[in-house]
Amino acid sequence: MHQTVDQPAETIQSGASIIRMSKEVNDSASFLFHDGPARIQAVKNIFTMVLAGGKGERLFPLTEQRAKPAVPFGGKYRIIDFTLSNCINSGLRKIVVLIQYKSHSLDRHIRIGWNVLNAELGEYIASVPPQQRISEDWYRGTADAVYQNMFLIDGENPQYLLILAGDHVYKMNYAEMFHWLIAKSADVVVGAIDIPVQDATRFGVIAVDEDYRITRFDEKPANPIPLPNDPTHAFASMGIYLFRTQALREYLIADAQEGTAHDFGKNIIPRMIEHKRVYAFKFQDANKKAVQYWRDIGTLDAYWEANMDLVAVDPQFNLYDPDWPIRTYQGQFPPAKFVFAQDYQGGRMGVALDSIVCGGCIVSGGRVQNAILSPNVRVQDHADIRESIIMGNVTIGEHSRIRRAIIDKDVIIPPNTEIGYNREADAQRFTVTESGLVVISKGMKLHAAVDSSG
Repeated sequence: MHQTVDQPAETIQSGASIIRMSKEVNDSASFLFHDGPARIQAVKNIFTMVLAGGKGERLFPLTEQRAKPAVPFGGKYRIIDFTLSNCINSGLRKIVVLIQYKSHSLDRHIRIGWNVLNAELGEYIASVPPQQRISEDWYRGTADAVYQNMFLIDGENPQYLLILAGDHVYKMNYAEMFHWLIAKSADVVVGAIDIPVQDATRFGVIAVDEDYRITRFDEKPANPIPLPNDPTHAFASMGIYLFRTQALREYLIADAQEGTAHDFGKNIIPRMIEHKRVYAFKFQDANKKAVQYWRDIGTLDAYWEANMDLVAVDPQFNLYDPDWPIRTYQGQFPPAKFVFAQDYQGGRMGVALDSIVCGGCIVSGGRVQNAILSPNVRVQDHADIRESIIMGNVTIGEHSRIRRAIIDKDVIIPPNTEIGYNREADAQRFTVTESGLVVISKGMKLHAAVDSSG
């Protein structure tokens, strides 16, 4: 499908060359700057704000002591690593992370794990707590978070402002979204993913015309408006917004004076639709899979399912693509180790099957299957772990059995413990979801022989 731009084409200067945007723009928006200096030059005037201050209440108890973007994911990563990796891979070099609730571990992770840019060149990734320069309130919404940090924008004076959520898992080249904004002479571009219309009631829904110009923005509507050329699908907002900075400023100032929800989806975008050129950018997945991957890890069960996908033979989300690396803080751990190979009846076998095992782990005569072990986990004699997420610095005692569980950091599971085999017994001690998933809080002290088998 090709789309015709109804405004004069713009030009992007890239080093010594000037590239002119054609009036005919391919729907994929992947037609320029795939790599190299030209792409980086093209996005140098984008200032990026990552919103990472949410409480993540539906992920409790994983968010009992940390913000949602700081929750571990995939063994060695944090959720925010995926957004920040997208930024780096897209050529963005001026990035601030707006932190708020329980921000200590998130701030530490960004400080020691993401100090990868050159400050002498004006490049940085910095975490910024609420400054209360304008108000003594905490951030009242996504738009208010940006408004309260206008001093950062004024200091950089960027031509474009990119707003991202720090708690989603996906791969995306934001430079392509920028090209789409230029091609459409847009004031705002909103990232959108097409989903079945029956599922769209859980999202902010974007209605567009055939040119992808946004005509409505409805938050969790009962009757979502489908796509013009596909009545079975609708556009869901991804919480990704690219603005021309000057176009946004007046709307942020006006919204701050009113008693709104101070939210981009509920307040800012609907108002801008009336007076500005607001377009949807169809999600172009950099994950290189047949099915698009974008996850808002909003519940414990969704978190568990997304992690379990990673240990599949052919997972939906690819962590192993050298062309789109996912970065994180690399702890100094020795290699993982598997000991005891007593291949006879009653013997000890240290094995891990269909699993992710991180550095510093020792599987000593136990069995790990369809599980994720974060760094520095110990699995002792005859322990059995299945379909579980075991976070860092956890010890699983000998002869213990763990099934469909999430065990947060710094927990010692005593010998002969059984978790995930008796829902009623588990619910007396731990968090248990409706599906029966057992979640054990960070640092929780367990007594010996917590047997849930009945």
